[in-house]
Amino acid sequence: MKKHISWDEYFMGVAALSSKRSKDPSTQVGACLVNLDQRIIGIGYNGFPYGCSDDIYPWNKQGNDYLNTKYPYVVHAEANAILNCTGNLKDSTLYVTLFPCNECAKLIIQSGIKHIIYCSDKYHDSEASIAARKMFDSAGITYREMDLIEVELRKKEKRQ
Repeated sequence: MKKHISWDEYFMGVAALSSKRSKDPSTQVGACLVNLDQRIIGIGYNGFPYGCSDDIYPWNKQGNDYLNTKYPYVVHAEANAILNCTGNLKDSTLYVTLFPCNECAKLIIQSGIKHIIYCSDKYHDSEASIAARKMFDSAGITYREMDLIEVELRKKEKRQ
């Protein structure tokens, strides 16, 4: 009998696929929101707001002028998933390819999301990540890293 992928693998796969829509040349992030019935209720990726052309706004990470970087303009994947939500977010799970920043943490908490599963925490020691974890802990939001090495090993075992 052919084994199937887990729910975590499935929903993180949707988040990873969503990240491919991002035009950000340095950090493509995707998010997938799932309700208690294991139904996808929202997806998103990082990008500029509707009507803000990729040809006009910058994707630069650094520069002398903040307004010539991407940071004042990009909507994060988590925020887009929340804004694109088609159902009630109460007690839902967020699958996201990058651990949320402090600004997204506020939206996550306020929207009723209770669980976060993420792939990468490359900014773990940044103030934004530290603040996010502090707020998640205070609000009783669970978060855990999805072990992609474990997932790859299971895939390899299935092929053998």
